[in-house]
Amino acid sequence: MNIPLPLAEPLPRAHARADKRGTHEANKLAKRLRHQVGRAIADFGMIEDGDKVMVCLSGGKDSYAMLDILLQLQQKAPVKFELVAVNLDQKQPDFPAHILPAYLESLGVAYKILEQDTYSVVKRVVPEGKTLCSLCSRLRRGALYAHAEAQGFTKIALGHHRDDLVATFFLNLFFHAKLGSMPPKLLSDDGKHVVIRPLAYAREDDIAAYAVAKQFPIIPCNLCGSQENLQRKQVKRMMDAWEKETPGRIETIARALGDVRPAQLSDPRLFDFLALGARGGEVPDAHAWLAGEPHTSDTDA
Repeated sequence: MNIPLPLAEPLPRAHARADKRGTHEANKLAKRLRHQVGRAIADFGMIEDGDKVMVCLSGGKDSYAMLDILLQLQQKAPVKFELVAVNLDQKQPDFPAHILPAYLESLGVAYKILEQDTYSVVKRVVPEGKTLCSLCSRLRRGALYAHAEAQGFTKIALGHHRDDLVATFFLNLFFHAKLGSMPPKLLSDDGKHVVIRPLAYAREDDIAAYAVAKQFPIIPCNLCGSQENLQRKQVKRMMDAWEKETPGRIETIARALGDVRPAQLSDPRLFDFLALGARGGEVPDAHAWLAGEPHTSDTDA
């Protein structure tokens, strides 16, 4: 007796269910990122009515996600603002210069590609084997700031996310002996530019998943050569290990950056320890304490 083969109908249904689940998860992720970016913009007053925002686009997942989400929010935002994508072509060898213009033109986004050979400068100035990133970043920042001033941008948007802020905190703590991070919003040293980080609440893992879902044309960031021993990479490995061992730890640290208690630290510039509990008498300085000379009052004579 011939046994009829099962129909192939269940397989398409299974695929349909999988596709539906995938679409549902992608929509949840997009909604979560929009909410986080919108909340960061509101919490820190990042964008105002009439702003002209320069969105710095590197070709990495973070800046792609930032631009994509800002474009979505722009459509329903309670204020009117302009977005212009700006990329700095630093003339790195094998840089695929056609990718960003093609992508931005497909979106119909206003954009500008700046060209400045900072790569040759860095390679000439930095000794062989030394880290290139610090000088490269300063040169890139200078070029972007100059363009922002010339074109009248009121805000400069950078793609740093929550994990970047936490990593910078540990870099400053471990390697520079200070407590500090990247603020979600800052005024440049010359007072001319307001820098904003709309992804300040967003997790890197979420951004990476979003980039895959959106199929952004990622440009690799190692065109100048891989430098595995960078301090930031050391901190990143530490953070990944922590998160694997204790999920949620990085989020807790990120929240702590927004809950600073100066009186529970030891910086006298932030808290007046000299006045704390003082009874009005003379307070000897450090020299007097270190000299070890006894105090003499007028009645001791």
